[in-house]
Amino acid sequence: MSSTTDKIKGLANEAAGKVKQAAGKALDKPELEAEGAVQETKGKVQQAVGKAKDAVKGAVDRA
Repeated sequence: MSSTTDKIKGLANEAAGKVKQAAGKALDKPELEAEGAVQETKGKVQQAVGKAKDAVKGAVDRA
């Protein structure tokens, strides 16, 4: 997967996770809230992977 794809998927997962958390709180469904927290974290990790790929590519390009 490209760094851009990782970052886009990460943003989407982070946003969906936040929505699930809010829905879980509003509907008093802790399992949905927890699922949202996990998805949000997954999104943050995906974004970090994308940024790391960019950094490695940049370092290789400069070498």
